Amino acid sequence: MKITTNLKLFVGSLFLLTSMVSCKNEAKTGASGEAQSTTVKTETKKTGQAFITDDESTPNVLNIAIGSKDHTTLVAAVQAAGLENALVNAGPLMVFAPVNAAFDALPEGTVATLLKPENKNDLANILKYHVTPGNYSKEFLKKFKKLGQANNQSVVVEVKDGDVYVGGAKIIASIPAGNGIVHVVDKVMLPPTE
Repeated sequence: MKITTNLKLFVGSLFLLTSMVSCKNEAKTGASGEAQSTTVKTETKKTGQAFITDDESTPNVLNIAIGSKDHTTLVAAVQAAGLENALVNAGPLMVFAPVNAAFDALPEGTVATLLKPENKNDLANILKYHVTPGNYSKEFLKKFKKLGQANNQSVVVEVKDGDVYVGGAKIIASIPAGNGIVHVVDKVMLPPTE
């Protein structure tokens, strides 16, 4: 009997609370009788290791990209794909970071299309194709024929005239990071379609 009474009280309270919230959220009418819209602004708080500020540690691969004026498109893509926290993990990680000009060289509209929320998975796949576990210098990479990428595909490594190319992208600079290394590349590497 007591359980039934408690259940009735709980259901009644839930109904009352739902009714109050519904009434409170209805549009209010002004003197002219027209509905006034109420805009509720919600702010999503970014959480995770990527959003901790630290002025003392060696910059990680994400910090290096964020601090580079030549990688603003890459940073925007990483943020659109929600991969910030993946790039600050302990690693070690090798990130092949295309410069802005590499993104500009893609067919017109490609970047804008990839940055749309509905293309988040495709964008994440492309970005993961630019990440390899490890921390190898440009010289050491000359010993490899292929690398396994974070998107579970492999990319070809070639040496041409002493320069190292990964997935057809030439390494033009290398910057050590606290959790790996950033190899700056001159081309966006597109994963093979299966």
